[in-house]
Amino acid sequence: MGSQLRIPGPTPVPPEVLQALSRPMINHRAPEFHRLLISLTERLQSVLDTRNEVLVLSASGTGGLEAAVANTISPGDDVLAITIGHFGERFAEIAARYGARLDYLRFAPGSAADAGRVAGQVCKRRYAAVLVTHSETSTGVLNDLDALSWALDQAGERPLLLVDGVSSLAGVPLGLRDDECDVAVTASQKAWMAPPGLAMLSVSQRAWEHIETCRSPRSYLDLLAARRFGRRGETPWTPAIPQLNGLDVALDLILSEGTANVYARHQRLATRFRAGLRQLRLQPLAAEDIASPTVTAALLPDGLASRAVIERLRLGYAVDVADGQDELKGKAIRVGHMGYVREGDIDGLLAALGGVLSPQSA
Repeated sequence: MGSQLRIPGPTPVPPEVLQALSRPMINHRAPEFHRLLISLTERLQSVLDTRNEVLVLSASGTGGLEAAVANTISPGDDVLAITIGHFGERFAEIAARYGARLDYLRFAPGSAADAGRVAGQVCKRRYAAVLVTHSETSTGVLNDLDALSWALDQAGERPLLLVDGVSSLAGVPLGLRDDECDVAVTASQKAWMAPPGLAMLSVSQRAWEHIETCRSPRSYLDLLAARRFGRRGETPWTPAIPQLNGLDVALDLILSEGTANVYARHQRLATRFRAGLRQLRLQPLAAEDIASPTVTAALLPDGLASRAVIERLRLGYAVDVADGQDELKGKAIRVGHMGYVREGDIDGLLAALGGVLSPQSA
């Protein structure tokens, strides 16, 4: 029996999803698979509340982010990277490797992006695209995409908005109209309650116009090929069939609960967890008004190393949490409370943390 996963991903998987992973293999060029993929994309659109085309790639979340960049950004394009932590920097690094000319707007760990500063920046230069992380997994901060979309409207010509929604979507609504978000990327192993291995992208009509003229090389991550095959219920390459079967059941569970109820549950559990942290004298990095409903980073008291807390939780309570990242490494823990999680899981985690932090455990 493994540890209870309370890291920001992969997250626990419901028994029904685990069972679906053992379905027999099927021919990915036959009608049974066609029906599965078309049904998946229709239900993904429903959860994401979008009419934009949704593609499913057999890739990690980072693969989805690379696909977003490789298909919309050409070498030499001016791109603005809004970064509030580790994963914002990773998104920017991908764009740099594809030859983008990057400007950065960096905000301190624990802070959200300031829409006023973004508006001022996009008025200075014509950007082909803006990169932003919705829920920053390294800090537990949720960016206000509605405010940032307003900021992009202040530009003379609105740039494409590419959103890293890997640790937010299915736990937090995107909250943007279809014509405001050009590519939104998410991944199966977070709030979607499925195993790792799938990246899902919502792509706007305006983004497709850029994709058709984009000069960046791509093959496996070619979204034009994914769209062409997807419209007939196929994938260009051999898909991760077990993961698709798992996502099939997970989507039924999400839609059965109701997306509004899923979002409310995530917010309720996040609030419960952070209140419990404060009772343990641990300080969440993000203020409550910008805190993500799916992940929390908590600062540890001076002199208490995160590695010690992580080891005591794993060995004494069979609970896994994650270390801080970058300048927070060794100083914070990161906890995922997304997907297949309920009140009892939060209370059990808080009890384990309390046990680790008590003077008797030192």
